Amino acid sequence: MVARINDSPSAYLHRSSAWLVGGFATLALLLGVVGLYGVIAYSVSQRTREIGVRMALGAQRSSVYQLILKEAGWLVTTGIGAGLMCSIAAANLIRGLLFGVRSWDAATLAAVSAVLATSAMLASYIPARRAARVDPMVALRYE
Repeated sequence: MVARINDSPSAYLHRSSAWLVGGFATLALLLGVVGLYGVIAYSVSQRTREIGVRMALGAQRSSVYQLILKEAGWLVTTGIGAGLMCSIAAANLIRGLLFGVRSWDAATLAAVSAVLATSAMLASYIPARRAARVDPMVALRYE
């Protein structure tokens, strides 16, 4: 009976819908990470001269990492906060359409926030590493 239920058209429809939604969610995560990488990389390229001056005056690589990752962390925190508020508002709107399920789950929201924050900070690490490797002499001649 289990095999018959698993092979039914209804189960196939639900399974394929879940895979489709999961694919779109993965694509959205990828686009978000690439977008954040682009914003941080552009910010680093615009601040190359400033970073070069900091390095020439004795700033450590760790402080340059911290500078860039702090900016990225602020963007990530703001985005996740706005996303959480919007998702809770949307969950409250669709509460009447759901039967037998809660409209939002704190554990799910926390897990999604953690995945987003981790992937965003990993995307910001590449521009931060490039900024920390800036040669002060090359950066001062930049532009």
